[in-house]
Amino acid sequence: MRYADKWRAIAAATGPADRAAAEEGVRLAYGAAGLPAPDRIIWADSPLAGVNAVRALEAPGRSVRDDVRTRPWADERRRVHDELGPGGWTALWTGTGALLWDGTRALAERIRTGVVDALLEKAPDDAAGRAGEESRIRGVLLDAVLGQHDAAWLAAFDGRSDRLTGLARVAEHAGWWWPFEKAVVICERPLRLHRDEAGRLDNGDGPALVFPDGFALYAWRGMPVPAEFLRELTALTPERIRDEENAELRRVMLEYYGYDRYLAESGAQPVHRDETGILWRIALADDEDVVMVEVVNSTPEPDGSHRTYWLRVPPTTRTAREGVAWTFGMHADVYEPAVQT
Repeated sequence: MRYADKWRAIAAATGPADRAAAEEGVRLAYGAAGLPAPDRIIWADSPLAGVNAVRALEAPGRSVRDDVRTRPWADERRRVHDELGPGGWTALWTGTGALLWDGTRALAERIRTGVVDALLEKAPDDAAGRAGEESRIRGVLLDAVLGQHDAAWLAAFDGRSDRLTGLARVAEHAGWWWPFEKAVVICERPLRLHRDEAGRLDNGDGPALVFPDGFALYAWRGMPVPAEFLRELTALTPERIRDEENAELRRVMLEYYGYDRYLAESGAQPVHRDETGILWRIALADDEDVVMVEVVNSTPEPDGSHRTYWLRVPPTTRTAREGVAWTFGMHADVYEPAVQT
């Protein structure tokens, strides 16, 4: 678990890279692969700038990613698996890399998508030209070693493999990097990273991920959104929410605005009420209805008031009792609350 905690912090690290330590890691990784150190090490301020730097390299030689990253990892995995046996390897991975895998993979893929989208803004307008450009960009991205975002599998080998020391050193001190025979491009880490409790990119007040050169990703609870969309959130009205044609962005608006507030200010009418609460339905164009149950906590607050809660329930819900029962994993026919809380 301590290795998982260490590498979780590395994956989320922000601020300037330790360039000297990262460059020493590069030389160690090349040496472990039996390669001479590269002639040139070029720094870039983001993965976006890194792709551009790679594409601008003159005579860098072949990519040696397989030599310094792919084959050493595969060999060490085989060695540790044989040493521990299938059960031991599973236990090791479960307590280290598996704890980080989903989060680091999702973040890396989001960065790739952001880089592609940014570079395609200057791509040819014709479909064939854009497709070719996108393929070339993705090809460069596939040659990257992910540095700090390789934290999941590096956590599993921490303390077990001297052969991966160089790769780990780079990951601890820098971001993505591209190894070639004669040149290496290394990226700075982000300046800022904002995530929600589930580990998803999330920031309603600005970019969720920012690199030193200004390359940034915007997201609300993991969903990519345009920068101008976030700036608009503070001025939302029920009419603006209803007019949004993109169903996913409309959901973000509703979450930000608050379902209860939207109900109160949009003139919505309850569709059912009984002793368990009040059922409300918001009909949305080109999307499923938002259905919520309004319930009142029977236990008073210290000041004697009773708090109201809004519970989102499936769009097929037809009665308040059915909705409240669903939140407890029960059918309405058998739901008989002794005390509502």
